[in-house]
Amino acid sequence: MSIAHNLQKIKASLPENVTLVAVSKTKPIPDLVEAYEVGQRIFGENKIQEMTQKWEELPKDIQWHMIGHVQTNKVKYMAEYVHLVHGVDSFKLLKEINKQAKKYDRTINCLLQIHIAEEDTKFGLDKEELFAILDSDEFKALNNINIKGLMGMATFTENEDQVRREFKSLKTLFDLSTIKLDHLDTLSMGMSGDYKMAIEEGSTMVRIGSSIFGSR
Repeated sequence: MSIAHNLQKIKASLPENVTLVAVSKTKPIPDLVEAYEVGQRIFGENKIQEMTQKWEELPKDIQWHMIGHVQTNKVKYMAEYVHLVHGVDSFKLLKEINKQAKKYDRTINCLLQIHIAEEDTKFGLDKEELFAILDSDEFKALNNINIKGLMGMATFTENEDQVRREFKSLKTLFDLSTIKLDHLDTLSMGMSGDYKMAIEEGSTMVRIGSSIFGSR
């Protein structure tokens, strides 16, 4: 199956309110071009250096999403162009994104990453840390970031009940967060193996790589 065919098949299966992020990390530029030529405009990368190289070479109507863990000292390299940062897992990182966005007179969209998996390998905030940020005056003074919603990654397991439970917990937190920030509209959860379940549980953005581009 071609990339174009895979992409069109997945897009046809998604509800209208769900945004597809084509996870293009490690993939060569010709693969992204093939996806671009059939209308894909949102790509997700997990390494800032690789994303920047692709941004420099590819059309400028592409939205670049940073989906990996972000080190604060690397934010400056993507601040000029990144459309959405998925994995904001600390207030320190949020302040750095705001600082670098200001240098380019931009507002950078962000998702706050919540730790929902029963694994120590996943980054993210817990409920108390999330609400401590949203309630703080220091957060409200950040003018160059725009919190669009929440993101989370479920445990990598065959146990579907556990994955569904983790997605439900994130949706509950998202709904509670909309009481504090009523403009939230993005709940990013679900990847190639579990995106259909994630959508059933309220996801509005899915990150799909291998089902489009093939395994790495």
